[in-house]
Amino acid sequence: MPHNDTAPSVRPLALAIDVGGTKVEAALVDDRARVIDGTRHRAPTGAENSAEAIADAVRRVIDETLASAPTGARILGAGIGSAGPIDIGRGTVSPLNLAVWRGFPLAALVSEQSGIADPVLRLDGLCILLAEHWAGALQGYRTAMGMVVSTGIGGGLLVEGRLVGGRSGNAGHLGQIQLHTHGGGGRDLSVTLEGIAAGPRIVNWAKEQGWQGNTGEDLATSYRENDPIAVAAVRRCARAVGEGIASVCALVDLEAVAIGGGFSRVTPDLFDLIREAIDEVAPLDTIAGVQILPSALSDEGPLIGAAGLIHRADLLP
Repeated sequence: MPHNDTAPSVRPLALAIDVGGTKVEAALVDDRARVIDGTRHRAPTGAENSAEAIADAVRRVIDETLASAPTGARILGAGIGSAGPIDIGRGTVSPLNLAVWRGFPLAALVSEQSGIADPVLRLDGLCILLAEHWAGALQGYRTAMGMVVSTGIGGGLLVEGRLVGGRSGNAGHLGQIQLHTHGGGGRDLSVTLEGIAAGPRIVNWAKEQGWQGNTGEDLATSYRENDPIAVAAVRRCARAVGEGIASVCALVDLEAVAIGGGFSRVTPDLFDLIREAIDEVAPLDTIAGVQILPSALSDEGPLIGAAGLIHRADLLP
């Protein structure tokens, strides 16, 4: 972020909240996309927890963040990025990786706990894109995608300079693009990009092949040691991500894609592998020119994007 000589306490702030399958985070972020020191707090969510335990985690990080606000802070509003599906009309969320939350009234909970009226709820993938377009790797692009590869896979779309939300707020659900044909009837999430390439899915696939590790960090270590199963697993992830990006490019002719998330850092050459996969599978010759970029915002991107729902409301659909 550029140096800001104005004290954070006198700049307008937004309460930013990011809810995912592993954790919830909150922070105060100013109108120059800067997370204010000392205001960032997190708590675990996790599929093994009850609905009320996850709700309590959200309440706790809100309380801790507001309690750490600088003296004289002026908070303009609250922005929430959540794993989806979401329903922006009702302010509810039903994250695929949190089965106990179905139609959960997240916007109402945030408003009640923070005392901030009318929080803005959007899909976490859209928030990632908003952050990168506002202050990260996608500045200056008009048609682009932000993407996160972590516990799940999410995305957000910018088309001709405008964010794309969709009728229910769920446009950009990149992780649910189908890469394989269903083997049977009904829903089968194992054939989606997320079902194949998300961090936990790749780790499980490697273990099924006989690899002895347990985590994404273990897989990264094994990859550096040239373990053949770890190498195959990382290449499997890269190919699936490349296939997903190529499919989106065929629809909206992307200029660039910015990728963040914990598993995107499993190895420095992951991005080269993704580019190779796109070049190999792209159904149109024009697709090979898409720029594949690492996130410029590290792990602050989701919070910066959630704050952007307030500070950069002009970009919202």
